[in-house]
Amino acid sequence: MNHNDFREIIDDAPETGADTNTGTAGSRQPGSADNGVPAGNAAHGAQTGSEAPRAEDVAEHESTSGTGEVMQSSVSDDTDQNQDTEYEDICYICRRPEHIAGKMIRIPNNICICQDCMQKTFDSMNGSGFSMDDMMNMNMGRIPNISMINLSDLQGGLPNNQKLKKKKPKAQSEPVIDIKKIPAPHKIKASLDEYVVGQEQAKKVMSVAVYNHYKRIAADEKDGVEIEKSNMLMIGPTGCGKTYLVKTLARLLDVPLAITDATSLTEAGYIGDDIESVVSKLLAAADNDVERAEHGIIFIDEIDKIAKKRNTNQRDVSGESVQQGMLKLLEGAEVEVPVGASSKNAMVPMTMVNTKNILFICGGAFPELEEIIKERLNQEASIGFRAKLKDEYDKDENLLSKVTVEDVRKFGMIPEFLGRLPILFTLEPLSEDTLVRILQEPKNAILKQYEKLLAMDEVKLAFDEDALRAIAHKAKEKKVGARALRAVIEEFMLDIMYEIPKDDNIGMVTITKDYVEKKGSPVITLRGCIGIGSTENPQIAASN
Repeated sequence: MNHNDFREIIDDAPETGADTNTGTAGSRQPGSADNGVPAGNAAHGAQTGSEAPRAEDVAEHESTSGTGEVMQSSVSDDTDQNQDTEYEDICYICRRPEHIAGKMIRIPNNICICQDCMQKTFDSMNGSGFSMDDMMNMNMGRIPNISMINLSDLQGGLPNNQKLKKKKPKAQSEPVIDIKKIPAPHKIKASLDEYVVGQEQAKKVMSVAVYNHYKRIAADEKDGVEIEKSNMLMIGPTGCGKTYLVKTLARLLDVPLAITDATSLTEAGYIGDDIESVVSKLLAAADNDVERAEHGIIFIDEIDKIAKKRNTNQRDVSGESVQQGMLKLLEGAEVEVPVGASSKNAMVPMTMVNTKNILFICGGAFPELEEIIKERLNQEASIGFRAKLKDEYDKDENLLSKVTVEDVRKFGMIPEFLGRLPILFTLEPLSEDTLVRILQEPKNAILKQYEKLLAMDEVKLAFDEDALRAIAHKAKEKKVGARALRAVIEEFMLDIMYEIPKDDNIGMVTITKDYVEKKGSPVITLRGCIGIGSTENPQIAASN
């Protein structure tokens, strides 16, 4: 048996459970006490009158027969166990998964090594000038400055976020997406209506786009007609519900959906997240199941942050170069994705993911885009009696609805990038009436959240209609959308939530318009009593 080729050891070693006499006849020591008795079967040796193998003989037999039997036994013993697990084995040295590196050799502490790495290890040992027999027989005393590795010091277990699920055989694989389980567009919109107020056009566009995307995946190509996917780009002012729409959609659909942002993306080779990390997050959302991830949805927020920088003399590593790197992802290609990490390195396993059937939704606020739209609209007629005034569109809140692809290109997005996002739609800014509805109507409304907080103290919280209008008016002035509602409510609810736990007699608190505008106090109702002004309870009226 040639020690120079580890694969020869693997091929020649006997399977688990076979008689070791047939596999190691050439390597058995003469005069062994267990000669003629199957290894590990002491009871059989006692019945035939042979002496049971001693521990010293077994140790000598294992050391003289080389490491091939031990390693092959480890492989064969764990074969059935590996088939039962849902994750692939990953090589401890090269970090390649089992479906790429091939069959793994398992050693103690749940460490797996592929045959290529093991062969390279044997080749390195042979080229070191030391005798292979000394290494096999553990005679390390003859080799200076060499000591054996303590396997207990090696930590072979990888976290589940860096393990890949095994692919099912084609005969057993089921369709990843069942079109019958995807709700119709009107049902998707009805579900979105329960959580998102307003934005009717945006909800309709998203519902149809998602439904058509999964019809495209379920369709066959036997007639030669291949349906291209329609990625989306949505534009809207901050706080209008872009991210919340997608988060709600993720809860409604039983498909993997990853939400990421473009602010941390950089060109390959620079500090920051690689472009492939957006697919890596989708793979994590699919529990590292590549087949499910290849039919998922990716929402890239803050897409306007990778626009081409203006008037810059430095290399734009987080702008135009990122857009160019994302072209292959949006179009559909086989990309190498790090598993459980945001950048590629030697210690992270890699896998191939096809983005052909992944739906991309990009969103951003695009500040200063309104100025580009105004400039375009004012150039249409600037001379004569029919000339438009320069300030005509200054107070137009729905100016973003007039956006065109040319406007977005002037903002800094390259034409190739925009061409791969054929669906362009905008979200409306939130009016005061819409903000009042947001306070009350959604299932997860802000007022319902504070009512639940006070209900834990057995206190009921109520709001006057005028108070709701005052809250919406103050939030509108902040110009940050629906996010301002919580800031306004937190400001006047602080003293109430601080003082109420002190007094067990308080049963109800009513928020008034004067209290929101800091001109008065809330109405306090004691348990079993009629409502009285909070001026009689100076603890609540503090700071007013």
